[in-house]
Amino acid sequence: MKEKLEQILKDAQGEIEKCDDVKMLDEVRVKFLGKQGELTSILRNMKEVPPEERKTVGMLANGVREKVEEAIAKKGEKLNETALKLAMEKEKIDITMPSKGEKRGALHPLTRFNNKFMDICVAMGFTVIQGPEIDTDYYNFEALNVPKNHPARDMQDSLYITDNILLRTQTSNMQVHAMEELKPPFKIVCPGRVYRNDDDSSHSPIFNQFEALVVDENVGLKDLMKMIDVILKKLFGENVKMRVRPAYFPFTEPSIEIDATCQMCQGKGCSLCKGTGFSEVFGAGVVNPKVLEMSGIDSKKYSGFAFGPGIDRSVMVTNKIPNIKYLFRNDMRFLKQMR
Repeated sequence: MKEKLEQILKDAQGEIEKCDDVKMLDEVRVKFLGKQGELTSILRNMKEVPPEERKTVGMLANGVREKVEEAIAKKGEKLNETALKLAMEKEKIDITMPSKGEKRGALHPLTRFNNKFMDICVAMGFTVIQGPEIDTDYYNFEALNVPKNHPARDMQDSLYITDNILLRTQTSNMQVHAMEELKPPFKIVCPGRVYRNDDDSSHSPIFNQFEALVVDENVGLKDLMKMIDVILKKLFGENVKMRVRPAYFPFTEPSIEIDATCQMCQGKGCSLCKGTGFSEVFGAGVVNPKVLEMSGIDSKKYSGFAFGPGIDRSVMVTNKIPNIKYLFRNDMRFLKQMR
């Protein structure tokens, strides 16, 4: 029995040494140490060994098992190291080789313009506020001096969810929330998405607005004009020209439209500006005293003015984009041009 065990150890060590991979090594392990393995068979048949030899044979068999297991473990470590070295050699990167180039992203033109406008306003002391895109009829219309029977409602194709809840048609709803919560004086800007049932080459059901509101003592149209002049120069350059037209908004009185040098043609005249050299940038005006009073602000002590551009149209003009739909398609060809 002793000779047989010694032969099993010798055979096992020989086959282990010849193993070239982990799979072959596992086959050797099963051959000698598995349930039907050669060494296991001897241990299972110990009852056939004379009683006086069982202890000696048992100790010898266990010793052989330990030596085989140790040899398998060492060979396994060696094979794993070799495999890892080969894998690293195969997958190594030559850092001296030229790169394939990076695909760098960029901010969307809407985001860039929005950030630029916010930076200008924040530098002038404004606070940025944001709020719900779904709001009540009161905040979207009535608190802005647009009651249910007001003709101004015909100018906006609103998207109602219920009789009293709708997707906001303007970010002015946040001006009402702010006037109810803040104590004058304050300066706020309200960027965000708005929704109207309108769809053509220059209009989208979803678009972006950026409205500013100033409430303080003794502020009026003169202050509004000075502020807009500064902002336009920061947005479009020192040579930009401004044109003012009378307009109508129910929440401001007086109301004006601000045009600036057309960025598409630089004032020479084109189809976008209809040959005038100017394109619309801001809607603006002095806050109607009724709006202040409805929000709990004393209109005899305080006044205010509001203004804001349609971000999408401004981006179209400054980037010479012919159709507003390009801003929402996520077309990589378009976005690469805008980069």
